[in-house]
Amino acid sequence: MRDFELQVSLIETAHAMADAARSVILPHFRGRALGTVSKDSDEFDPVTVADRAAEAAMRQVLAERRPEDAILGEEEGARPGTSGLTWVLDPIDGTRGFISGTPTWGVLIALNNADGPLYGVIDQPYIGERFEGGFGRARLVGPMGETQLAVAPAASLAEATLFTTFPEVGTAEDRAGFDAVRDAVRLTRYGCDCYAYALLAAGQIDLVIEAGLQAYDIAAPVAVIQAAGGVITDWSGGPVHEGGRAIAASSPELHAAALARIQGALLV
Repeated sequence: MRDFELQVSLIETAHAMADAARSVILPHFRGRALGTVSKDSDEFDPVTVADRAAEAAMRQVLAERRPEDAILGEEEGARPGTSGLTWVLDPIDGTRGFISGTPTWGVLIALNNADGPLYGVIDQPYIGERFEGGFGRARLVGPMGETQLAVAPAASLAEATLFTTFPEVGTAEDRAGFDAVRDAVRLTRYGCDCYAYALLAAGQIDLVIEAGLQAYDIAAPVAVIQAAGGVITDWSGGPVHEGGRAIAASSPELHAAALARIQGALLV
C-alpha cells in the first residue's frame, strides 16, 4: 500500500474508533448507573462501565481493520503487533469530570511509530467536537462546522492563559514547578483534562502544564498540538509522549519562558 493510501486508511480507522467510542459512551453520560469503581485502594482513581465499553469498542475496530498493529490502552493494557505501529488509547480521559457531568473529558486516540506520535484525535462526544492532527491535517470538526487548528499568536508570559489539572495530580515538587509559572501569568484555570490541550491547539489558550501523566494521557495531545503549530515537551525540554511531566505552549518563546521558571523552581 502506498504511503498516501496507508495514511488515509489509518485516518479512517481512527475516526471509526472515535465513532465507536462515542456510541457506547454517550448513553452513560450523566446517567444514574455508571458503575464507578476506583482502580486504586488508597486514592480515588475512578473507572466506569463507559471507560471499559469504549476501549473494547475501539479494540474491536482495530481487530477488524488493523489486526497487525500493536495497542496500548488504559483499561486493557498492551497488545503486541507486527506492523511497527501502535495505537495508544484512552477511552475517557478525565473520568472524574465524566462522573461529575462536566463536558471536558474526551476520547484520546494516537498512532505512534518507534519515534512517537504520527497522528492523534481528541474527541469530545457530548459537545460533538473532534480535534485531529497529523498526516498533514490540523482540523476541528464540531457543531459550528469545520475549522483549521492553529495556536494563538505568540503571547508573553504575563499575557498568557494557563490551564492545568493541578492540584488534583502531581507531587509537592511538581506543584512547586507549576506554581512558579502560575504566579507569572495573567489567568489560570483548572480541571479540563485533555480538553485543555484541544483548546490550546484551537488558539483559545496559551499554556498547559501537568504532571503524573501516562502515555495514553498525552500521546494524542502531542500529535494535535504539534500539528497546530504548538510546542509540547517534558519539563526537561525532551519528548513527553511516554508520559510524565508535560508543558505545552503556543510558541517556542512562551515555552522557553515557562520552562525556565519551572526549572528554576525545581532547583530551589
